[in-house]
Amino acid sequence: MYDCIIVGSGPAGGTAAYHLAKNGRSVLVLEKETLPRYKPCGGGVSPIVAEWFDFDFSPAISLKVSSIRYTWEMGDPVEAELKTPEPIWMVRRDIFDHFLIQQAQKQGAELRDSTEVTGVEFKGSYWQVNTANGPVEGRYLIAADGAKGPMAKWLGFKDRKRRMGGALEAEAITQIENGHMAHFEFGMVKNGYIWNFPKADGYSIGIGSFRGGEPQNLREIVTEYSKMFGIDFKSIKQFGHPLCLWDGDQTLHTQNALLAGEAACVVDPFTAEGIRPSIFSGLKASEAIDRALSGDANALENYTQVIAEEWGTDMVWAQRLAGVFYRLPGVGYRLGVKRPAATQKFGQILSGKLGYKDIAGNAIKKLSSSFLPERS
Repeated sequence: MYDCIIVGSGPAGGTAAYHLAKNGRSVLVLEKETLPRYKPCGGGVSPIVAEWFDFDFSPAISLKVSSIRYTWEMGDPVEAELKTPEPIWMVRRDIFDHFLIQQAQKQGAELRDSTEVTGVEFKGSYWQVNTANGPVEGRYLIAADGAKGPMAKWLGFKDRKRRMGGALEAEAITQIENGHMAHFEFGMVKNGYIWNFPKADGYSIGIGSFRGGEPQNLREIVTEYSKMFGIDFKSIKQFGHPLCLWDGDQTLHTQNALLAGEAACVVDPFTAEGIRPSIFSGLKASEAIDRALSGDANALENYTQVIAEEWGTDMVWAQRLAGVFYRLPGVGYRLGVKRPAATQKFGQILSGKLGYKDIAGNAIKKLSSSFLPERS
């Protein structure tokens, strides 16, 4: 009988496992893939996450980015330096996620990868988790199995409040020209953007649409964009995946179980940043489970409140900003992205020094009051 079973070994699951194990709890992590496993993701990580751990992440960081280049329809470029205390980390998720799980294992957490969960049953005071390799039992359960995972539905969260987005990504192994610059393109895709994040041995190129709307041929768009970097996007393996964007507060707890990470729909609705909020939710989930194991009857309910207050409150403003920006992207690019202060404020948000609430009101007012014509 484990104190806690965690389904999913991504940033949320790995974080929860690390902190629970460090506190002396018996933890089992179940992962259907064999680790390390490839995970399609741009791999940009806010360095603020280091404050939530007591070990050095350097072995899991491919390189660090100190500047950003924006374009509109592959032209009208703007370059800006990030003046954050620490440059943005660029990671490969197979390495980063596995590294985090390894730190949890050093604290005593048990990992069973290549183990697919087939169902769950609550037995009155504990959970029985059925797997392809037989059942396991735990007093508490954390569902951290991502946007496509079945755990939320099995636990009774059938109508989660979320906005679905989609992304298409590929990893290009090639010599990079500027390893300390991230690229964003805003004019070629509706309701989203294209990104090109450098790694030590190449690029992670992707395209995302975050607010629905008319169908777009994302593959053709990102293929055209990739030519800027001498990359034939169609010649490299591509991965499409859904995104569970935050769309309002919701219940994230049930009997002896919590949702964390993308299963909890914590992805930023403006930037589609997912790693930092997933780690944050994993941290808070571990704290809630630890208190519940110590006898706090309200610990899981409080977890829902903590995510709503400490993450959701600011995401209200992120969602409002996204609604205006993606409706008027040309105006947003000219009046927002191209302004020197924009990158600095974006960096401060990523580093936790500012919240969307500190900037969104003024930004929305400027965008909404502008009647500048859209560029074709």
